[in-house]
Amino acid sequence: MDTLGPTVSRFGLDQGGIVHLAAAHWNLGVPRLYREALRRDEGLLAEGGALVVLTGQHTGRSPNDKYIVRDQATDAEVWWGKVNQPMAPEAARRLFDRACAYLQGREAFVQDLYCGADPMHRMAVRIITEHAWHSLFARNMFIVPPPAEQAQFEPAFTILQVPDFRAEPERDGTRSDVAIVVDFMRRWVLICGTSYAGEIKKSVFTVMNHLLPARGVMPMHCSANVGAAGDTAIFFGLSGTGKTTLSADPSRTLVGDDEHGWTDRAVFNFEGGCYAKVIRLSADAEPEIFTATRRFGTVLENVVVAPDSGAIDLDNDRYTENTRASYPLEVIPNASATGIAGVPENIVMLTADAFGVLPPISRLTPDQAMYHFLSGYTARVAGTEKGVTEPQATFSTCFGAPFMPRHPTVYARLLGDKMHSHGATCWLVNTGWTGGGYGVGHRMRIAHTRAMIRAALDGRLATVALRPDPVFGLAVPDGCPEVPTEVLNPRNTWTDPRAYDRTAHEVAGLFERNFTAFADQVAPAIRDAGIHAAA
Repeated sequence: MDTLGPTVSRFGLDQGGIVHLAAAHWNLGVPRLYREALRRDEGLLAEGGALVVLTGQHTGRSPNDKYIVRDQATDAEVWWGKVNQPMAPEAARRLFDRACAYLQGREAFVQDLYCGADPMHRMAVRIITEHAWHSLFARNMFIVPPPAEQAQFEPAFTILQVPDFRAEPERDGTRSDVAIVVDFMRRWVLICGTSYAGEIKKSVFTVMNHLLPARGVMPMHCSANVGAAGDTAIFFGLSGTGKTTLSADPSRTLVGDDEHGWTDRAVFNFEGGCYAKVIRLSADAEPEIFTATRRFGTVLENVVVAPDSGAIDLDNDRYTENTRASYPLEVIPNASATGIAGVPENIVMLTADAFGVLPPISRLTPDQAMYHFLSGYTARVAGTEKGVTEPQATFSTCFGAPFMPRHPTVYARLLGDKMHSHGATCWLVNTGWTGGGYGVGHRMRIAHTRAMIRAALDGRLATVALRPDPVFGLAVPDGCPEVPTEVLNPRNTWTDPRAYDRTAHEVAGLFERNFTAFADQVAPAIRDAGIHAAA
């Protein structure tokens, strides 16, 4: 086997059972990975320098194909069920061994990287990929150690990603030929049957979400930024709610756009890059991300590109609505150089309410914050997923259920404890619809949302009178600079107030029915924080 690359770890692949490769490309930099990807016809070079790739059949995550090995290390700690499906150790080992055998005689690309900007809590992760472009994605998304540390690198976890190798359901007990298998005892993850690169980053996130709570660190599916005065804000939210967009504020320093840890002294980014949704991206509304789509080193997933000119069309959803850009955090002009900031003063929970009934901004009590954190509400709209023809409520606990191995109350308790210790203020922000639901009203103007968040973070909303929302019990500001007063009360934006009342109570009922899963596991004050829905 040839070992090629600038820095090769003394801890070899053979110690993980990967042998007889045609070549192992170690820690290649961006130009070399470009050459390899283009040599292997893995993508196209776009105007401006981005590498454009297609992921084929799978243009998003496959949450129903994710498994955790159930053994003595995980049996009592994992929240088993639809989200965390068990796989027997023997079955997982057989599948992993076949994946290793599949790689024999083939090339592989290896990146030795860190997950976590805080040296006290970072994880050394080795990412082995079948394709060069996935290696570039991994290098973009995580933290590249100095060469001296790469030479002594010993992985705490190994991700083996082989999209062209497929599981066999009858043989492996999987649902399909796609499998994402996490083995905490053996410290590896296998990803097979899918080229969607997001599976790599979310697998690493899943591992961190399992390991950090035992250390008193809260892992979070959130973005984070910090103001000129050193005030840190974190933004929870599911895909499509604006987490990446709203945290990329030119007036604040971006710590990270997706995954962070909260210790007793700081918030730290897990990653070294961003993975932004770019469908219909606007140069005016999102200039930093837009610029990143037109630079050397960026990976564009499933973006339409003209084969002759290389011009990209961000408005085209030919392959998927879930078009993505992966780029290093350093390309954002106001990105943090350290990936570390102080403990949060403000917590923003983002929801895209397609029913148009939640206030655009409201302040939550600590009990309400835990209620809405456990709920993790947003709504899908027609066109974003096959079979979705009208708005559908989605509840993803902790704003990231597919990546949370432990029971949601473990993370909720961490949130409550840290809010209590540090006195953070929590805001619920609706980036969804106003003036009616999807198809009737319109999406909340991003300028209004930015103005509300700026006023919340810089303290201007602290002195504004608050009124209770009669349905959801949320404390809604009476006014906000740069935002029309009528926008703040969603009922006032509907042409038919009675239709608003009906829809609001229907959505409130969805909240209550969803929360029954946690009602017996939380304090009554948290359970009752949403009781206004029954009024």
